Amino acid sequence: MSAHTPAITRERALILQTLRAAVTALGSVVGRNTEIVLHDLDHPEKSVLAIANGHVTGRKPGSPVLAVPVEDQGLKTLLNDDARTGDNTPTVIPDYPTRGKNGQTLRSATALYRDSNGQPFAALCINTDNSELLAAQRCLNSLLNGADSTQQPAEESADMEQLMTDIIADSLNEMNGDARLSRKQAKLAAVRKMQDRGMFIVKGGIEKAAAALGVTRYTIYNYLDELRDERSGNAS
Repeated sequence: MSAHTPAITRERALILQTLRAAVTALGSVVGRNTEIVLHDLDHPEKSVLAIANGHVTGRKPGSPVLAVPVEDQGLKTLLNDDARTGDNTPTVIPDYPTRGKNGQTLRSATALYRDSNGQPFAALCINTDNSELLAAQRCLNSLLNGADSTQQPAEESADMEQLMTDIIADSLNEMNGDARLSRKQAKLAAVRKMQDRGMFIVKGGIEKAAAALGVTRYTIYNYLDELRDERSGNAS
């Protein structure tokens, strides 16, 4: 965890306490298919501070930030976020689609909270499971058009090691799937995919990526620098 002034530490603690109460209150009235989760972003390896209806994504207090639903826009926004000095306005990413650990479709929303220095430190997320509605739709379709052949992927563990293994496997599959890329371009593409999935904000991510790609961790740092320069060039 990075160091903060005593005033910022107190400010963050008060906001987190307030948001924990909000999770409890909202969780008492929303339906069982809606998950509300509070992340302490200073501790990515155990970021989930409070959660209601955690069965939606299989998480619990102490779960890592990597366990967010697939295609989570809140995590992508956080990874690309630049501190805005003096601006503590929360960033809200409303109503976007994600996928749960069993492949079910979710509707999600995220609010990123900043301290007085403009640094993001907390995220309040909402995930609603639409699988029952989709199951009803598939049932109707099967009655009208024959048997539904849709299969759901096998359940994945929310364990940190398994999450990192899955991210690496997905990245390597994508890397090996494009024969047009040079060896370096393929590895760079894999690192970009891992970065987009939050691999490098948790402890051990750099080392595991290096081992999977057969390079040193310093090479991974160089790849990340290249990606950072690439994003800066695209933004200018």
